[in-house]
Amino acid sequence: MRFFIQFSYFGKAYHGWQNQPNAITVQEVLENGMSKLLNSKVSLMGAGRTDTGVHAKEMYAHFDVDVDVLENIEEYVFRLNSFLPNDIAVERIFEVTEDAHARFHATARTYEYHIDKKKNPFATDLAHFVKKNLDIEQMNTAAELLLGKKNFECFSKSNTDVFTNICDLREAHWQLENDKLIFTITADRFLRNMVRAIVGTLINVGLGKYPVDYVNTILKSKDRTKAGVSVPAKGLYLTSIVYPNTILKNG
Repeated sequence: MRFFIQFSYFGKAYHGWQNQPNAITVQEVLENGMSKLLNSKVSLMGAGRTDTGVHAKEMYAHFDVDVDVLENIEEYVFRLNSFLPNDIAVERIFEVTEDAHARFHATARTYEYHIDKKKNPFATDLAHFVKKNLDIEQMNTAAELLLGKKNFECFSKSNTDVFTNICDLREAHWQLENDKLIFTITADRFLRNMVRAIVGTLINVGLGKYPVDYVNTILKSKDRTKAGVSVPAKGLYLTSIVYPNTILKNG
């Protein structure tokens, strides 16, 4: 039987989500914990990658187990959370259709990037501190230019093994909350390093280093070197993944 697991994690200690041969990852820790408690090997397929140091407030993966192995789901979730380190938390596990896929059936993903405008010693690992004043209105105007565009190769990490650079970008805007500036971006999919490169570019607009329309120049160039530098991973959060109800076992 196939199940989805919904969980969250604080990414500082991990080299991203996906298993790596010589580095600790969220997938490795979660798979090991689940396998030991079930006394059966569990292999997780995540909804996507997050890079080293990136956080996830909402992440999903699917896995297959025999029905008699996972009899009491609520008790298993409770025991799993007790077994896992404090920086990984499981929200729920639920049954889905046999063909449900955590990655391919996701219809939308949302990220936030957090910037502290005031030095905050309690948020060193939670947000990126930008000392200089930013023109938020200009940054939002530039962010609007991203909407309706399709090819985001210019914001993708070089030499990645993707089959397409096309993304359906549906939301991109900045909002000021007290001393924190939050960028929210939603698309059907994201390229590797894409959000951090977009944020770095929009910060340059806010600092007056780029005119607003330079975003169009970057997009047309399809050249990563034309865009701004990637901002630190610690300010990036995966906050939401959307699935159709049809994947639910009783949907």
